[in-house]
Amino acid sequence: MRPLRLILILAVFCALARAGLAAEQITVVSWGGAYEAAQRRAIFAPFTAQTGIKVNIKAYSGGVEPLRQRAAAEGWDVIDMTEDDAISACGEGALSPLALDDILVPPRRGSLVGDFERGAFQKCSVAQNIYATVFAYSQTAFPGIKPNRVEDFFDLKRFPGMRALQRSPDVILEWALLAEGVPVAQVYDLLSTERGLKVAFGKLEEIRSAIVWWTDPAEPPALLAKGEVAMASGFNGRFFAASNSERAPLAIVWDSQQIGYEVWAIPSGSKNRENAEAFIGFATQPDQLARLAEHIPYAPTRHSALSRVGLHWRTQVPMRYHLPNTPRRNERVLYRDSQWYASTRALRQRRFEDWLAKTQD
Repeated sequence: MRPLRLILILAVFCALARAGLAAEQITVVSWGGAYEAAQRRAIFAPFTAQTGIKVNIKAYSGGVEPLRQRAAAEGWDVIDMTEDDAISACGEGALSPLALDDILVPPRRGSLVGDFERGAFQKCSVAQNIYATVFAYSQTAFPGIKPNRVEDFFDLKRFPGMRALQRSPDVILEWALLAEGVPVAQVYDLLSTERGLKVAFGKLEEIRSAIVWWTDPAEPPALLAKGEVAMASGFNGRFFAASNSERAPLAIVWDSQQIGYEVWAIPSGSKNRENAEAFIGFATQPDQLARLAEHIPYAPTRHSALSRVGLHWRTQVPMRYHLPNTPRRNERVLYRDSQWYASTRALRQRRFEDWLAKTQD
Protein backbone atom coordinates (compact mmCIF):
# COMPACT_ATOMS: atom_id res chain seq x y z
CA MET A 1 0.00 0.00 0.00
CA ARG A 2 2.89 2.37 0.67
CA PRO A 3 3.87 2.82 -3.04
CA LEU A 4 0.23 3.49 -3.92
CA ARG A 5 -0.05 6.05 -1.13
CA LEU A 6 3.14 7.74 -2.32
CA ILE A 7 1.79 7.90 -5.87
CA LEU A 8 -1.45 9.48 -4.62
CA ILE A 9 0.45 12.09 -2.57
CA LEU A 10 2.62 12.97 -5.55
CA ALA A 11 -0.46 13.25 -7.77
CA VAL A 12 -2.14 15.64 -5.32
CA PHE A 13 1.07 17.70 -5.01
CA CYS A 14 1.37 17.99 -8.80
CA ALA A 15 -2.27 19.02 -9.09
CA LEU A 16 -1.80 21.70 -6.43
CA ALA A 17 1.36 22.93 -8.14
CA ARG A 18 -0.44 23.18 -11.45
CA ALA A 19 -3.31 25.09 -9.80
CA GLY A 20 -0.85 27.47 -8.18
CA LEU A 21 0.91 28.05 -11.50
CA ALA A 22 -2.40 28.72 -13.25
CA ALA A 23 -3.32 31.27 -10.58
CA GLU A 24 -0.18 33.26 -11.43
CA GLN A 25 -1.36 34.26 -14.86
CA ILE A 26 -4.18 36.25 -16.32
CA THR A 27 -5.77 36.57 -19.76
CA VAL A 28 -6.38 40.17 -20.81
CA VAL A 29 -8.30 41.00 -23.97
CA SER A 30 -7.44 44.17 -25.88
CA TRP A 31 -7.59 45.65 -29.37
CA GLY A 32 -4.24 44.73 -30.93
CA GLY A 33 -2.04 47.06 -32.98
CA ALA A 34 -0.48 50.26 -31.66
CA TYR A 35 -2.87 50.44 -28.70
CA GLU A 36 -1.99 46.97 -27.44
CA ALA A 37 1.72 47.67 -28.00
CA ALA A 38 1.40 50.76 -25.79
CA GLN A 39 -0.42 48.75 -23.12
CA ARG A 40 2.28 46.08 -23.16
CA ARG A 41 4.98 48.62 -22.35
CA ALA A 42 2.99 50.89 -20.03
CA ILE A 43 0.81 48.41 -18.12
CA PHE A 44 1.21 44.70 -18.86
CA ALA A 45 4.98 44.37 -18.44
CA PRO A 46 5.10 46.57 -15.28
CA PHE A 47 2.20 44.56 -13.78
CA THR A 48 4.08 41.30 -14.29
CA ALA A 49 7.29 42.82 -12.94
CA GLN A 50 5.54 44.01 -9.78
CA THR A 51 3.29 41.02 -9.08
CA GLY A 52 4.89 38.08 -10.87
CA ILE A 53 1.55 37.43 -12.60
CA LYS A 54 2.01 36.71 -16.29
CA VAL A 55 -0.31 38.52 -18.73
CA ASN A 56 -1.59 36.44 -21.63
CA ILE A 57 -3.04 38.73 -24.31
CA LYS A 58 -5.93 38.03 -26.66
CA ALA A 59 -7.05 40.46 -29.36
CA TYR A 60 -10.49 41.35 -30.65
CA SER A 61 -12.10 44.21 -32.61
CA GLY A 62 -14.63 45.34 -30.03
CA GLY A 63 -18.31 44.61 -29.57
CA VAL A 64 -20.25 42.25 -27.32
CA GLU A 65 -20.49 39.26 -29.65
CA PRO A 66 -16.84 38.14 -29.21
CA LEU A 67 -17.42 38.15 -25.45
CA ARG A 68 -20.34 35.78 -25.90
CA GLN A 69 -18.52 33.51 -28.33
CA ARG A 70 -14.93 33.41 -27.09
CA ALA A 71 -14.69 34.35 -23.40
CA ALA A 72 -15.39 30.93 -21.89
CA ALA A 73 -13.39 28.94 -24.45
CA GLU A 74 -10.33 31.20 -24.22
CA GLY A 75 -10.47 31.84 -20.49
CA TRP A 76 -10.86 35.63 -20.60
CA ASP A 77 -10.26 37.34 -17.24
CA VAL A 78 -10.21 41.06 -18.07
CA ILE A 79 -11.50 42.82 -21.16
CA ASP A 80 -10.87 46.29 -22.57
CA MET A 81 -14.20 47.63 -23.95
CA THR A 82 -15.99 50.78 -24.96
CA GLU A 83 -18.28 51.87 -22.15
CA ASP A 84 -21.50 51.33 -24.07
CA ASP A 85 -20.50 47.78 -25.00
CA ALA A 86 -19.76 47.12 -21.33
CA ILE A 87 -23.19 48.47 -20.32
CA SER A 88 -24.86 46.14 -22.82
CA ALA A 89 -22.77 43.13 -21.76
CA CYS A 90 -23.42 43.85 -18.10
CA GLY A 91 -27.17 44.02 -18.72
CA GLU A 92 -27.19 40.53 -20.24
CA GLY A 93 -25.03 39.05 -17.48
CA ALA A 94 -21.86 38.60 -19.55
CA LEU A 95 -19.82 40.79 -17.17
CA SER A 96 -19.43 40.63 -13.40
CA PRO A 97 -20.38 43.55 -11.13
CA LEU A 98 -17.32 45.30 -9.66
CA ALA A 99 -16.84 46.41 -6.06
CA LEU A 100 -14.71 49.36 -7.14
CA ASP A 101 -14.03 50.65 -3.62
CA ASP A 102 -12.25 47.37 -2.93
CA ILE A 103 -10.41 47.22 -6.26
CA LEU A 104 -9.17 50.74 -7.03
CA VAL A 105 -6.24 52.45 -5.37
CA PRO A 106 -7.44 55.72 -3.75
CA PRO A 107 -5.67 59.03 -4.44
CA ARG A 108 -3.31 60.57 -1.93
CA ARG A 109 -5.77 63.40 -1.46
CA GLY A 110 -9.51 63.64 -1.94
CA SER A 111 -12.05 60.94 -2.70
CA LEU A 112 -11.84 58.10 -5.18
CA VAL A 113 -15.00 59.20 -6.99
CA GLY A 114 -13.80 62.81 -7.14
CA ASP A 115 -10.48 61.75 -8.68
CA PHE A 116 -12.17 60.09 -11.67
CA GLU A 117 -14.02 61.73 -14.54
CA ARG A 118 -17.74 62.02 -14.03
CA GLY A 119 -19.60 58.85 -15.02
CA ALA A 120 -16.45 56.72 -14.97
CA PHE A 121 -17.99 54.11 -12.65
CA GLN A 122 -20.60 51.71 -14.00
CA LYS A 123 -22.01 48.56 -12.44
CA CYS A 124 -19.60 46.24 -14.27
CA SER A 125 -16.81 48.54 -15.43
CA VAL A 126 -14.47 51.40 -14.66
CA ALA A 127 -13.33 53.95 -17.25
CA GLN A 128 -9.58 53.85 -17.80
CA ASN A 129 -8.90 56.22 -20.69
CA ILE A 130 -10.56 58.81 -22.89
CA TYR A 131 -10.32 58.38 -26.65
CA ALA A 132 -11.66 60.21 -29.67
CA THR A 133 -13.10 58.93 -32.91
CA VAL A 134 -11.86 61.35 -35.54
CA PHE A 135 -11.20 61.43 -39.24
CA ALA A 136 -7.82 61.89 -40.84
CA TYR A 137 -6.72 62.61 -44.39
CA SER A 138 -3.75 61.89 -46.59
CA GLN A 139 -1.76 65.07 -47.11
CA THR A 140 -0.59 63.83 -50.48
CA ALA A 141 -4.23 63.57 -51.61
CA PHE A 142 -4.86 67.24 -50.86
CA PRO A 143 -1.71 69.29 -51.55
CA GLY A 144 -3.69 72.54 -51.66
CA ILE A 145 -6.78 73.25 -49.57
CA LYS A 146 -7.05 70.84 -46.64
CA PRO A 147 -10.20 69.37 -45.08
CA ASN A 148 -10.91 70.96 -41.69
CA ARG A 149 -14.61 70.34 -40.95
CA VAL A 150 -16.79 67.25 -40.78
CA GLU A 151 -18.73 68.69 -43.74
CA ASP A 152 -15.60 68.12 -45.84
CA PHE A 153 -15.76 64.37 -45.21
CA PHE A 154 -19.02 64.27 -47.16
CA ASP A 155 -17.91 66.68 -49.90
CA LEU A 156 -16.66 64.55 -52.79
CA LYS A 157 -16.58 67.49 -55.17
CA ARG A 158 -14.14 69.70 -53.24
CA PHE A 159 -12.27 66.76 -51.71
CA PRO A 160 -12.46 63.79 -54.08
CA GLY A 161 -11.28 60.33 -53.14
CA MET A 162 -12.35 57.22 -51.27
CA ARG A 163 -13.46 57.32 -47.62
CA ALA A 164 -12.68 54.57 -45.11
CA LEU A 165 -15.44 54.03 -42.56
CA GLN A 166 -16.03 51.50 -39.82
CA ARG A 167 -18.65 48.98 -40.91
CA SER A 168 -20.98 50.16 -38.17
CA PRO A 169 -23.61 52.86 -37.58
CA ASP A 170 -21.48 54.23 -34.73
CA VAL A 171 -20.30 57.84 -35.12
CA ILE A 172 -21.00 58.16 -38.84
CA LEU A 173 -24.71 58.82 -38.27
CA GLU A 174 -23.84 61.60 -35.82
CA TRP A 175 -21.34 63.06 -38.28
CA ALA A 176 -23.96 62.96 -41.03
CA LEU A 177 -26.34 65.08 -38.94
CA LEU A 178 -23.57 67.50 -37.95
CA ALA A 179 -22.63 67.86 -41.63
CA GLU A 180 -26.26 68.78 -42.28
CA GLY A 181 -26.02 71.60 -39.77
CA VAL A 182 -27.65 69.94 -36.74
CA PRO A 183 -26.28 71.43 -33.49
CA VAL A 184 -24.27 69.04 -31.29
CA ALA A 185 -26.78 69.33 -28.43
CA GLN A 186 -29.60 68.03 -30.65
CA VAL A 187 -27.84 65.11 -32.36
CA TYR A 188 -28.87 62.24 -30.09
CA ASP A 189 -32.44 63.46 -29.66
CA LEU A 190 -32.83 63.71 -33.42
CA LEU A 191 -31.23 60.30 -34.04
CA SER A 192 -33.86 58.84 -31.72
CA THR A 193 -36.53 59.72 -34.28
CA GLU A 194 -37.42 58.32 -37.68
CA ARG A 195 -36.87 61.74 -39.20
CA GLY A 196 -33.35 61.95 -37.80
CA LEU A 197 -32.41 58.52 -39.09
CA LYS A 198 -33.72 59.38 -42.57
CA VAL A 199 -31.68 62.57 -42.65
CA ALA A 200 -28.53 60.76 -41.47
CA PHE A 201 -28.81 57.88 -43.94
CA GLY A 202 -29.67 60.33 -46.70
CA LYS A 203 -26.41 62.17 -46.05
CA LEU A 204 -24.48 58.91 -45.93
CA GLU A 205 -26.04 57.99 -49.28
CA GLU A 206 -24.19 60.91 -50.86
CA ILE A 207 -20.84 59.18 -50.37
CA ARG A 208 -21.85 55.52 -50.64
CA SER A 209 -19.95 54.99 -53.90
CA ALA A 210 -16.74 56.23 -52.26
CA ILE A 211 -16.83 54.12 -49.06
CA VAL A 212 -14.27 51.46 -48.14
CA TRP A 213 -15.42 49.62 -45.01
CA TRP A 214 -13.07 48.63 -42.21
CA THR A 215 -13.55 46.37 -39.17
CA ASP A 216 -10.07 46.32 -37.59
CA PRO A 217 -8.99 49.62 -35.94
CA ALA A 218 -5.52 49.13 -37.42
CA GLU A 219 -6.87 49.40 -40.98
CA PRO A 220 -7.62 53.16 -41.37
CA PRO A 221 -4.01 54.41 -40.98
CA ALA A 222 -2.79 51.63 -43.27
CA LEU A 223 -5.37 52.50 -45.95
CA LEU A 224 -4.30 56.15 -45.82
CA ALA A 225 -0.60 55.29 -45.92
CA LYS A 226 -1.10 53.07 -48.98
CA GLY A 227 -3.08 55.76 -50.77
CA GLU A 228 -6.13 53.52 -51.03
CA VAL A 229 -8.33 56.17 -49.44
CA ALA A 230 -8.12 59.94 -49.12
CA MET A 231 -9.91 60.20 -45.76
CA ALA A 232 -10.63 57.70 -43.00
CA SER A 233 -12.48 57.51 -39.71
CA GLY A 234 -10.64 55.96 -36.80
CA PHE A 235 -9.21 56.42 -33.33
CA ASN A 236 -6.95 59.36 -32.59
CA GLY A 237 -4.26 57.20 -30.98
CA ARG A 238 -3.95 54.95 -34.03
CA PHE A 239 -3.52 57.92 -36.36
CA PHE A 240 -0.98 59.48 -34.00
CA ALA A 241 1.03 56.26 -33.86
CA ALA A 242 1.00 55.91 -37.64
CA SER A 243 2.07 59.50 -38.30
CA ASN A 244 4.88 59.31 -35.73
CA SER A 245 6.12 55.74 -35.97
CA GLU A 246 5.59 55.08 -39.67
CA ARG A 247 5.94 58.70 -40.76
CA ALA A 248 2.77 58.39 -42.80
CA PRO A 249 1.77 61.69 -44.46
CA LEU A 250 -1.57 61.99 -42.68
CA ALA A 251 -3.24 64.65 -40.56
CA ILE A 252 -6.07 64.48 -38.03
CA VAL A 253 -9.07 66.79 -38.34
CA TRP A 254 -10.12 67.93 -34.88
CA ASP A 255 -13.72 68.82 -35.63
CA SER A 256 -16.84 66.96 -34.44
CA GLN A 257 -14.65 64.32 -32.83
CA GLN A 258 -16.57 61.91 -30.66
CA ILE A 259 -15.16 61.56 -27.15
CA GLY A 260 -15.73 58.27 -25.35
CA TYR A 261 -14.57 56.13 -22.44
CA GLU A 262 -12.54 52.95 -22.73
CA VAL A 263 -13.17 50.69 -19.72
CA TRP A 264 -11.87 47.63 -17.92
CA ALA A 265 -14.35 44.85 -17.11
CA ILE A 266 -14.32 41.23 -15.91
CA PRO A 267 -16.24 38.54 -17.85
CA SER A 268 -18.72 36.73 -15.64
CA GLY A 269 -17.08 33.38 -16.41
CA SER A 270 -13.59 34.37 -15.23
CA LYS A 271 -12.05 31.71 -13.00
CA ASN A 272 -9.24 34.04 -11.96
CA ARG A 273 -11.19 36.79 -10.22
CA GLU A 274 -8.58 37.73 -7.62
CA ASN A 275 -5.85 38.33 -10.19
CA ALA A 276 -8.31 40.11 -12.49
CA GLU A 277 -9.19 42.59 -9.75
CA ALA A 278 -5.51 43.03 -8.90
CA PHE A 279 -4.83 43.86 -12.54
CA ILE A 280 -7.59 46.46 -12.76
CA GLY A 281 -6.41 48.05 -9.52
CA PHE A 282 -2.88 48.30 -10.90
CA ALA A 283 -3.86 49.44 -14.41
CA THR A 284 -6.00 52.31 -13.09
CA GLN A 285 -3.38 53.80 -10.78
CA PRO A 286 -2.41 57.37 -11.75
CA ASP A 287 1.16 56.43 -12.68
CA GLN A 288 0.03 53.70 -15.06
CA LEU A 289 -2.64 55.87 -16.69
CA ALA A 290 -0.10 58.64 -17.22
CA ARG A 291 2.44 56.18 -18.60
CA LEU A 292 -0.06 54.86 -21.13
CA ALA A 293 -0.73 58.43 -22.31
CA GLU A 294 3.02 58.82 -22.86
CA HIS A 295 2.89 55.90 -25.30
CA ILE A 296 -0.37 56.67 -27.10
CA PRO A 297 -2.50 59.83 -26.73
CA TYR A 298 -5.49 58.50 -24.83
CA ALA A 299 -6.20 60.71 -21.82
CA PRO A 300 -6.26 59.39 -18.25
CA THR A 301 -9.65 59.21 -16.57
CA ARG A 302 -8.11 60.23 -13.23
CA HIS A 303 -7.39 63.90 -12.52
CA SER A 304 -4.38 62.93 -10.44
CA ALA A 305 -2.86 61.26 -13.50
CA LEU A 306 -3.20 64.10 -15.98
CA SER A 307 -0.47 66.29 -14.42
CA ARG A 308 1.92 63.33 -14.57
CA VAL A 309 1.67 62.94 -18.36
CA GLY A 310 5.00 64.01 -19.82
CA LEU A 311 6.88 63.33 -23.04
CA HIS A 312 6.36 60.56 -25.55
CA TRP A 313 8.50 57.61 -24.49
CA ARG A 314 10.38 57.50 -27.80
CA THR A 315 10.04 60.79 -29.70
CA GLN A 316 9.99 63.12 -26.66
CA VAL A 317 6.92 64.94 -28.00
CA PRO A 318 4.87 66.61 -25.20
CA MET A 319 1.88 64.30 -25.01
CA ARG A 320 -0.62 66.47 -23.14
CA TYR A 321 -0.86 68.57 -26.30
CA HIS A 322 -2.11 65.54 -28.24
CA LEU A 323 -4.75 64.27 -25.79
CA PRO A 324 -8.29 64.30 -27.20
CA ASN A 325 -9.88 66.26 -24.33
CA THR A 326 -7.46 69.18 -24.15
CA PRO A 327 -9.20 72.61 -24.07
CA ARG A 328 -7.82 73.54 -27.49
CA ARG A 329 -9.97 70.82 -29.07
CA ASN A 330 -13.30 71.90 -27.58
CA GLU A 331 -14.75 74.03 -30.39
CA ARG A 332 -17.16 71.37 -31.72
CA VAL A 333 -17.05 68.13 -29.73
CA LEU A 334 -19.53 65.27 -29.52
CA TYR A 335 -19.55 63.28 -26.28
CA ARG A 336 -20.53 59.66 -26.81
CA ASP A 337 -23.77 58.95 -24.97
CA SER A 338 -23.04 55.44 -23.69
CA GLN A 339 -26.51 54.80 -22.28
CA TRP A 340 -28.10 55.87 -25.57
CA TYR A 341 -25.68 53.71 -27.53
CA ALA A 342 -26.44 50.67 -25.38
CA SER A 343 -30.23 51.11 -25.56
CA THR A 344 -30.40 51.80 -29.33
CA ARG A 345 -27.74 49.38 -30.56
CA ALA A 346 -30.12 46.76 -32.00
CA LEU A 347 -32.28 49.35 -33.79
CA ARG A 348 -29.34 51.25 -35.27
CA GLN A 349 -27.60 48.07 -36.41
CA ARG A 350 -30.77 46.77 -38.06
CA ARG A 351 -31.30 50.04 -39.93
CA PHE A 352 -27.65 50.10 -40.93
CA GLU A 353 -27.78 46.54 -42.29
CA ASP A 354 -30.95 47.41 -44.22
CA TRP A 355 -29.20 50.43 -45.74
CA LEU A 356 -26.16 48.33 -46.68
CA ALA A 357 -28.37 45.74 -48.38
CA LYS A 358 -30.18 48.46 -50.30
CA THR A 359 -26.94 49.98 -51.60
CA GLN A 360 -25.75 46.58 -52.76
CA ASP A 361 -28.80 45.99 -55.01
